[in-house]
Formats: sequence, C-alpha cells, structure tokens
Amino acid sequence: MKRALISVYDKTGIVEFAKKLVELGWQIISTGGSYKELKNSGIDVIGIEEVTGFPEILDGRVKTLNPYIHGGILYKRDDEKHISTVKNMNISSIDLIVNNLYPFEETLEKKDVTHEEIIENIDIGGPSMIRAAAKNYKDVTVIIDPEDYQLVLEELMENGQTTLKTRLYLARKVFNYTAYYDSIISKYFNELDNVEFPDYMTLGYKLKSSLRYGENPHQNAAFYVKSDIDEGSIAGGEKLHGKELSFNNINDGSAALDMVKEFDEPTVVAVKHANPCGIGSGRNILEAYLKAYECDKESIYGGIVAANREIDEETAAEMSKIFLEVIIAPSFTKGAIEILTKKKNLRLIQVGKVDSNKEKIELKHVSGGILIQEKDSKSLLDDLKVVTERKPTKEEMEDLIFAWKSVKHLKSNGVVIAKNKGTLGIGGGEVNRFWAVENAIKRAKDSAKGSVIASDGFFPFKDSIEILGKSGITAIIQPGGSIRDEEVIEEANRYNIAMVFTGIRHFKH
Repeated sequence: MKRALISVYDKTGIVEFAKKLVELGWQIISTGGSYKELKNSGIDVIGIEEVTGFPEILDGRVKTLNPYIHGGILYKRDDEKHISTVKNMNISSIDLIVNNLYPFEETLEKKDVTHEEIIENIDIGGPSMIRAAAKNYKDVTVIIDPEDYQLVLEELMENGQTTLKTRLYLARKVFNYTAYYDSIISKYFNELDNVEFPDYMTLGYKLKSSLRYGENPHQNAAFYVKSDIDEGSIAGGEKLHGKELSFNNINDGSAALDMVKEFDEPTVVAVKHANPCGIGSGRNILEAYLKAYECDKESIYGGIVAANREIDEETAAEMSKIFLEVIIAPSFTKGAIEILTKKKNLRLIQVGKVDSNKEKIELKHVSGGILIQEKDSKSLLDDLKVVTERKPTKEEMEDLIFAWKSVKHLKSNGVVIAKNKGTLGIGGGEVNRFWAVENAIKRAKDSAKGSVIASDGFFPFKDSIEILGKSGITAIIQPGGSIRDEEVIEEANRYNIAMVFTGIRHFKH
C-alpha cells in the first residue's frame, strides 16, 4: 500500500485531497493539527507516533525527525542495499509528502510580535522532510502548494503514480521555497545581530508578476518582491486603473518615488528613463505639478509622475491634458479617479503614505557578482559652509536645498537649476561637468537669470562658474573638495555669486 504523510500549516483543500487519496487506496499518516483535521473529517488516518514508536515532544518541536520517517522517504527504491536495510529495520516506504511550513514570514509581519514567537515559527522538521522528499524525487512525490493537489490527483487516477516530470517540477518548487524561507530567517538574524554585510548574502524575493518583456521587446522579464514590502513603494502599490505595469514603468516608478520622498512639502516628480525631467514643490499638489510640468513640457510626455500627496480633481484635470504613462500617489480622490480613468491605458497606482525611504541597502549587478552599499540617505549637514563673499539670501538658500535634494537623483555628472522650488533646467548623465552645466543652462533658457544651481560633485575648473555667472545664476551649492576650489570661489566672487559647500557628494552611476 502506498503511504502519504500529511503535515500542513495551510490546510486549504487538504481534507478533499486526503479523501481522494484514501479512495485511491493510499494510507495516510499525519501529525498534530493536521491529524485532528483529517480525523474529525472522518478520514482513516494514522498518527505519527504509531509509525515512529515515539510521541511528539518539546511542544511539537520534534515529531517527524525520526529514521522511520526519513528512512521511508530517502531510501532508493532501485538500490538493493537500501531495500535490504529498510526491510531489516522494518521501515515502510513513504511515497508522498504533503507539507507547508510554519508561517515565519507572516509572523514577522504581525504587530507587536515577540522574539520568542518569531523563534517558535522557525520550522525545522518541515524543511528537513520536504528537502528529503525533493532529494529523492525519482521515487517520492512532494507537495508544498495546494495549487498542485489537482495535478497530482489527476496523474494518480490516470497512471497510479506521478510522472518523473511532475516530481521534478515539485522538487524544484521545494528547493526554491526552502531557500526563500531560509533567506528570510537569515535576514532576521542578521538584523538582530546588527550585521550589515554578512559573510554569505542571501536575498529572498518571490515572484509578483511575469512581464511582457524587459527594457526592450527581445528581453524576457519578471517582477520579484521582497518579503517585507514597505508602504509607499512600487512593489506594494495597488493598481486602480490601466494596463499592467511594464518593466520600464516599474523601474521609472520606483525612481520617481525615491525622488519624491526627499521632500516634506507637497511635491511632484516627473520621470523619463529613470531621470527626472521636472520636479516641483508648492503650497499644494496642483502648484507642485504645474512647476514640474513647466520645467520640460516636451519630455514629460509619455512619462511617469509621482506625488507625495493625494491627487485631487483640479490636479487630475491638469494631468489629463497630456499623455502620461503612470501616475503614482498616496491616494486619489473619487473625482480625480473619475477624470483620470477616462484615459483607458493610463495606470493609476496608489501606494499609501509616501515619506522617508525605508530601504537601507541597494545593490547593483556586475559580471560574476553584486555590489551592495548603504542607500544614499544622508541629508544636508547643519554646518553648510558659505565660502564666498556674498551669503545666500533666505529665498536662495531654500532653493539651494531644493536643488540639492533634486540633483541627488540624477545620473552623474548632474546639475539642477531651480527657482521658487521648481526645476528650470536639468543636466545629467554627462562625462564632463561643464557639458552638464551647458545643457542645464540651455534648457532653462532666459529663466536661468536669478536662479540657483546644485551640482552633485565639485567643480574641477572655473569655466563652469564663468558661464553660470554670464547666464545670471545667483547662487551655487556643491560639495567642494577640488584642488582648484580657490579659483572656483574667486570666479564666483567675480560674478557676485553666493556659493555653499556641503562637504558631501551625491554621485549616482
């Protein structure tokens, strides 16, 4: 007689599945809550202690860790020595394992959860059992997902056993699942011990959606999310309307949210190809949007817009005047939704509270490895240093700080020209800082007069200061630290430009 061991935390569909197994002539072994569930449903089930000859102990911590269980799972059915061993030791085969693990991930997400409760939800016997079954997939079937019950039943009814192809598929799911499960546990212990860069880095992500393609149509792609999704993230956002998000939508949307989180007051960021084409802060979200739009009315077309306040009807009416791919916001008023959903393909993503970025690390893939670093979350220091003869006015200083927050998210070399808390000209992704300055001035046109500029790195030569002075820029914020700082400061004084050094840079590659 074939035997199945059932021990599941998620009992979805398990009674119906077990009844079908019994109808097909299988014997059922079970443990703890699963045993009670099956027994109370009228299923003829054997308790685990009847097989092991040993009771569950230590509050259920030890129940399946036993040679009568693991021997029955792991022995090779085509190995005479293995067959002889289990026969001599009176170990019966276990041909099907149905198990899903203690809810460690869900436990972490609970409010006011204690360390003791978290520890108790680290499954030991379950992973050992399903890994054993997966290792011996040539002879043993293992199910961890209720979605696979029907597949297994259909094959058992048709052939009396599962196919090797199905057993391989189920084994693969096991090893993916246990690797993910252990990655969450290791992350918890690293945080518990304040270890930022452990000797072995395990990253746990699960599939959220398959994507039509990647950055380009010839590239396959998928979207994976981490276990503890933060509010105010693209991964945790709810799509209220429109087509499914593409690879580029998700990437650009995440970049836009990162940018808008820099600002406390109502702010809107417009993004194209992961770079801002307009940023505006205002008394309300409409004013902020109009400032972002005015910066570059052409590039915003087909772009991504993110806001850190609710989108109201007035703002929605302005946004609906142009083609946008995605609008991301904490929420949308009913009236705003009515206006924006008239555009069939426009995606509306509601992400909840948008505040400071909670991500602590970021990573980049390189050939053969990954680079991991702390996220660039450093804000302006209190001891900003004015290095020129003229100090910035109060209004200039407010714009300098706004521009500094904005330039932080440009690809280096990057500069931002701003006034009245709105970007006027953006120059980013250049290999030469002078070219970035030229581009920003060109884009700002005549509005550059009386504005300020932020640079993500120091000015290596005074030539940038000269063209900024001639264009009417009145104040500069930059890290400082060049061997030619004195020449740069002298040039700023020549044009009566106020200059502030931050002492930190914001390179972004």
